[in-house]
This record gives sequence, C-alpha cells and structure tokens, in this order.
Amino acid sequence: MKPTHIEHIGIAVKNLDEAVKYYEEVIGLKCYNIEEVVDQKVRTAFFKVGETKVELLESTAPDGPVAKFIEKKGEGIHHIAFAVKSLEESLQHAEKNGVRLIDQEPRKGAEGLDIAFLHPKSTFGVLTELCEDKSD
Repeated sequence: MKPTHIEHIGIAVKNLDEAVKYYEEVIGLKCYNIEEVVDQKVRTAFFKVGETKVELLESTAPDGPVAKFIEKKGEGIHHIAFAVKSLEESLQHAEKNGVRLIDQEPRKGAEGLDIAFLHPKSTFGVLTELCEDKSD
C-alpha cells in the first residue's frame, strides 16, 4: 500500500449548517459540495485545503454510525482518509498484515470515490478510510 496523499479528514458534527458556517466565516474556507450518502446515513460537506479536504459529517438517522460516534465520543475528528491507487490491493495488503477490515470490498462513498474502512482496533485507535478515485 502506498498512499498518494491524505484525501480528507472526517469530522463528526451534530449540525452541519452551523459547522459549515464556522468553517466558512471563522476559518475562511469555502464549502464546495454538500451531499447525502444514504447507505451511510450521513450528510457531508467538503472544504479544500491544498490537496487535502475536510469532510464534515452529520448523521441523518439516530442509529447511523456518525450518530453513534457522537453519542460515545462527542463531536470531533471521526476518521482520516488516505488516497490509494488500488483499493482492492490495499485492502488485501492490510488484511495480510493483520489489520481488521470493516469493509471486505470497496463501496461507493461521497464524491463518487470507492472507499473502504479499516477497524480502529487494528489501527491504533484511528478509524482509517482508504479511497480510490477511478475517474482519474
């Protein structure tokens, strides 16, 4: 596995609109995309900082993964995502090296990326997302 860059840092928030306002008015970033990822029960907002993005995540359901995260840990950094060239090979490499996979196969994520998560119990407490942009 050879990540090309940090694709994004995911931040769990209770209220997406309030968080977008903060990132725009206080931090000075511009939100360029808001979308809902139905199967993940989440609404996302994206900001670009250099080559890296900040992704705000608001749960759309009380039983969604982001809602459960906020209930346990409060708002804050939810995950870090690395861009990789071959997601399937990267998952195989991680699994061969003893990493527990949340996703055995890539699935569709926000912005049309193929994504897969590695379990934080095998990644030193950090929920890790691998992303591949097949539109390149």
